Amino acid sequence: MAKNFKRLIIYKVWRFYIDGFKDISSWGRSVWIIILIKLFFLFVIVRLFFMPDVLKRDYKTDQQRSDHVLENLTKTKL
Repeated sequence: MAKNFKRLIIYKVWRFYIDGFKDISSWGRSVWIIILIKLFFLFVIVRLFFMPDVLKRDYKTDQQRSDHVLENLTKTKL
């Protein structure tokens, strides 16, 4: 019963947004396209070029990476 209720709520929210975007003006649609392009640029392009995977570069195994993260997360500053 709870699973069906969750699906119903998700479906209602989905329909709410779909119906809202169907009736949006051309100005609003243009603004949303600009917002989506900016989000894509920020999260994909900038991440690829300016945020290298330092753990993968500096450590060869998953165990070494996890040890490094654990050491840095549990350090106490005096």
